[in-house]
Amino acid sequence: MIDPRFVFLGAALSMVGTLSYALLTVRGEVKPNRVSWFLWAAASLTGFGAQLDDGVGLPAVLTFSMGAGPAVVFLASFANRSSYWRLSFADLLCGAASVVALAIWLGWDDPQTAVIFAVFGDLAAAIPTFRKAWSAPGSENPLVFGLVAVNGIITLLTITVWKPAVWAFPVYATTLGAGLFLIIVVRQRIAGGRAARTRQPK
Repeated sequence: MIDPRFVFLGAALSMVGTLSYALLTVRGEVKPNRVSWFLWAAASLTGFGAQLDDGVGLPAVLTFSMGAGPAVVFLASFANRSSYWRLSFADLLCGAASVVALAIWLGWDDPQTAVIFAVFGDLAAAIPTFRKAWSAPGSENPLVFGLVAVNGIITLLTITVWKPAVWAFPVYATTLGAGLFLIIVVRQRIAGGRAARTRQPK
């Protein structure tokens, strides 16, 4: 295990990636779906609130960064005319899971279960991004997702109490970030190879 304060380093790295993505959004180099990024922020911030209620401690810093980052991208999207509103079934699932998490946390005072539902909500919001990363990898940037994975790994290395409210978001962040990073990088290279072959004289 490493010093628990390393979670701040992980969160800072994740926010660097998010801010770079927000800058690319403003420049029009990436095209985020506002609905997905808003719900991504809502699910993680709900989980963060439930973690605080459960006394999770410093590992909750990761969850806060996973909520604050998408909120920044959501706001940045209004400076990009290519950004769009599209409500998908996955977004509806995310919204429903977030509402359930909030109800469980506030209504039944069960922050542990609320965190799990918040993770499912966050995952549902990620489905459209996975789809877009596969079909249009050039519209995404892998850096932000790679740093999310690093944030998750660092947080996991600081954990001393292994209960779901503590480890659920770091495990999810590591898996989500690594998965999207690999898909975008591999698909961009495949697309680049195809473009190079197309340009070759016959």
